[in-house]
Amino acid sequence: MTACIVGWAHSRFGKLEGETLEGLITKVAVEALDHAGIGPDDVDEIVLGHFNAGFSPQDFTASLVLQADDRLRFKPATRVENACATGSAAVRQGIRAIDANAARIVLVVGAEQMTTTPGPEIGKNLLKASYLPEDGDTPAGFAGVFGKIARAYFQRYGDQSDALAMIAAKNHKNGVENPYAQMRKDFGYEFCRQESEKNPFVAGPLKRTDCSLVSDGAAALVLTDTATALKMRRAVAFRANEHVQDFLPMSKRDILAFEGCEQAWTRALKNAGVTLNDLSFVETHDCFTIAELIEYEAMGLAKPGEGAKLALDGTTAKDGRLPVNPSGGLKAKGHPIGATGVSIVAAAYVIVKTIIAIGLWGGAAVGYFLRGSLTWPERIAAFVAASLLVAAAPWTDNVGFVASALFIAWHWWRTRGVPPAVNVSA
Repeated sequence: MTACIVGWAHSRFGKLEGETLEGLITKVAVEALDHAGIGPDDVDEIVLGHFNAGFSPQDFTASLVLQADDRLRFKPATRVENACATGSAAVRQGIRAIDANAARIVLVVGAEQMTTTPGPEIGKNLLKASYLPEDGDTPAGFAGVFGKIARAYFQRYGDQSDALAMIAAKNHKNGVENPYAQMRKDFGYEFCRQESEKNPFVAGPLKRTDCSLVSDGAAALVLTDTATALKMRRAVAFRANEHVQDFLPMSKRDILAFEGCEQAWTRALKNAGVTLNDLSFVETHDCFTIAELIEYEAMGLAKPGEGAKLALDGTTAKDGRLPVNPSGGLKAKGHPIGATGVSIVAAAYVIVKTIIAIGLWGGAAVGYFLRGSLTWPERIAAFVAASLLVAAAPWTDNVGFVASALFIAWHWWRTRGVPPAVNVSA
């Protein structure tokens, strides 16, 4: 595995009035290249994730990325479609191009515009991601498909409404801190648990708060090989990337096992040389709360039928043993299908970079705060520097970078000629 992320961009997700699919694509493409410090001439390949299925009358969209800059003309551009995994599949194709030495720099874009489509058509379009001979007439559309899964899970393992409400409440709380999220509101457990006029049942045991949002949005990544990444200002490397495809008809698989997901997790952990205990967090595809719950089991965090315990005991909360969807997930962030997988990887990149920044500079600042040799004004300055990094680093580069630079300058001034008293590693 040689691919690294060196730049990213992300639109706000939601009902974006006045936007077009083309505008969403070109905006994040330009911003991602700017963020990476790379010009259009340097791009070797373009991959676009776009589900469509009737959401856009423009069905040939790969070349829309070229609208971002005329210098992208004649670059190879391919559209990838893989239902709700469309964006993730686009990222994988970019990685494979780099691993095959077919490209040194790849621009990956994911986009979808859904809210301009009438409600009944939205459901019809989404059902195209299921097996139509079996599911084409499912009431409530794609939500009805997962309503069947939730009902079957409840029949086998008991009513898990408490756990589903806890997952919804967790993700909405996490989404408050994500400036790109469609719904930045902490609804709380009680609202998510109770049926109400504002939170009615949608399909089976699933309520409105159990379902991801219909959204417009786009996200982009700039991928490079390792040699190129080492020359860049920032980079996060992939340790593993796996793709598993299962049967489409639910009649040919155990719908409560998510065996494809389990296979992907097993292979990725093995190839990365890590275990679940090594992970700091997980960003996963919570199109419905029942999906996140079953994914706990598929990734090996819980035994079959016991995923609910993790939601209820706080294991997957942001301050838990293994935080799941600290970005807010699809539940709060939104689910513009083609953009979702790219967004998930972008969120993981930002969080990893934040952990590194806080570990290096925030950790040092806290260490200095505790040093008895500092005056109280100096301790407060160190504490403010650490706090600013924690607050700014998750979703911005410039503020976090400036905070880091200020702290490093202060650190140099304070310790010039003095042996270092704090050793920090990350």
